[in-house]
Amino acid sequence: MGALDGAVVVITGAGRGIGRASALAAAAEGATVVAVDSGVELDGSGGNPAIAEAVANEIKARGGKAVGVAADVATMAGAEAAIRAALDGFGKLDGLVCAAGIRRDTPIWRMTQEDFESVVTGNAKASFNVIKLASIAMRQNRYGRIVMFASDAGLGSVGASNYAAASEGQIGLSRTVARDVGRYGVTCNAISPLARTRMFGGASEELRPPAGVVSAEEMAGLTPPMPLQTWEGSGHPDDPESVAPLVCYLLSSESENVNGQLFGVRGGEVYLYSYPQIERQILSYNRRFTMDEMDEQMPRTVANGAASPLR
Repeated sequence: MGALDGAVVVITGAGRGIGRASALAAAAEGATVVAVDSGVELDGSGGNPAIAEAVANEIKARGGKAVGVAADVATMAGAEAAIRAALDGFGKLDGLVCAAGIRRDTPIWRMTQEDFESVVTGNAKASFNVIKLASIAMRQNRYGRIVMFASDAGLGSVGASNYAAASEGQIGLSRTVARDVGRYGVTCNAISPLARTRMFGGASEELRPPAGVVSAEEMAGLTPPMPLQTWEGSGHPDDPESVAPLVCYLLSSESENVNGQLFGVRGGEVYLYSYPQIERQILSYNRRFTMDEMDEQMPRTVANGAASPLR
């Protein structure tokens, strides 16, 4: 018995990286997988329809059930093709994993409008497209599991303002979708992974920020990762396969009371991010602050000790 026996799951970005690892793991847990991938390059260019079919064939070779769909879910037509493949081919839709995305990193002063819009479209809008359509079927069926991917780039990542905007958009989208669909037996959660793929920077030393720049892990208050010499089992802690068990849990019926949350995962660690909270405040009582009061109060109160991403 697998955790996903009988479930039909659509996974976008299923051809490579975390999407592929999630597709293989979901199939191993008994799910029928609709593996969706347009086969584009990291920057969104090109396309290879064989990518989606390859992971579907790999699942079937392992004894699972899958179909490949070469669709660009950054378009509504592509998203419809993905969801239709589940509904028309297998009669239902139980889970959706939004792992499709692109990156075009460059400093803000060199970033073009097209660089910015393409990354927001290829990540946040791609998720919106499939979630909108999937939510209709899930709401009617009074059951569904949606898993999205974000990143810690929104906490500050050098040369990735477009990706940071898209990632923070993913988090806000996931929390809001959770409120929209939660009353219908549908959940929506997000994962911010640390894994070595072409999309996400891993925790390896060569991918750390320049000296003097606070890393996303530090901004998030994460402890240093476990020493590599303590790792047991096959593979490397930063491999995308380390993310897949959390994905499968959030897709399963066991996660029915988990909704609107942001999880992190790296190696053998899974953690939960808190919702943003007000840390401190000053009050003026029934009037606006004066600039003299700002100059006097801010350095001593709200701005005192506020962290800077540069040291």
